[in-house]
Amino acid sequence: MRTLKRTLALALGATLALAGCASDGEETPQDPTTGAEEAPGGDETEGETGSAGEPEGGAITIGVPAGWDEAVAVSNLWAVYLEDLGYEVDLLDADMGVLYGALAKGDVDIVMDTWLPVTHEDYWVEYGDQLEDLGVWYDDAKLTIAVNSDSPITSLDELAENADLFNNEIVGIDAGAGLTRITQDEVIPTYGLEDMDFLISSTSAMLASLDAAQRAGEDIVVTLWTPHWAYGAYDIRNLEDPEGALGGAESVHTVARQGFTADFPWLAERLTAFEMADEHLADLENLMLNENPDRDYQESAAEWLEANADFFETF
Repeated sequence: MRTLKRTLALALGATLALAGCASDGEETPQDPTTGAEEAPGGDETEGETGSAGEPEGGAITIGVPAGWDEAVAVSNLWAVYLEDLGYEVDLLDADMGVLYGALAKGDVDIVMDTWLPVTHEDYWVEYGDQLEDLGVWYDDAKLTIAVNSDSPITSLDELAENADLFNNEIVGIDAGAGLTRITQDEVIPTYGLEDMDFLISSTSAMLASLDAAQRAGEDIVVTLWTPHWAYGAYDIRNLEDPEGALGGAESVHTVARQGFTADFPWLAERLTAFEMADEHLADLENLMLNENPDRDYQESAAEWLEANADFFETF
């Protein structure tokens, strides 16, 4: 059984001493908001072969944003795949703001769950010129506010006058999540929900509340997003957002530290080509996070890869 460190906090002052040699075949990253080419920076060298034709090997640190289930699923999937190819992989779990700071410092190599142009815009504006965008792997991500399917309301503009049906609460996720910021700054003032309690906790706590409400047959309103396995596991639906406060469909990007493409040309090329269809992502998330929540994530990822042996050969 593969084992990877799952570190629950980042020591921002620490640095990773990783040795290797520089390589050819560098791709020029683009600004995901403008499409303009950016010159990659950084002079660290970490790959081992110096060729884009075969896996470089070496040490890779993948940042996993706390509470974002598609990030957990995809990051662990890539960790299993890369370890099979001879890489040493570390997964570091932290809030997105912490991970972006670590990317800018070079303490993290990649983060596979940057939502643009809205959800993580603040982080991209602050750090984007110090990073490399390796492209989009999912292009129909959406922020949502969801309720139980038998709820008497269908739209966010009905929520304020029916707040008592939901115990006057909106159940949210992590404080550092873009979804939390947009709910606070856009959704609540747009729909006059200031008198409701916005419960900021964690994704796991939100899902526990959702599970309890479903079992009890109670009304509940939660902040959520698609893609997410909860839509298949629970009888829920999204509230309409007539004012567009949550924004439209977004793209999920893989973002790397400066110099990553130069250090890992083969891997950067594969990450740039990577994409995942709805059915694959839903199946992986369900296996890992719903059916086997207490099992090691990489064990579930390995099982999924055994059942989808040609997955990484399709791009």
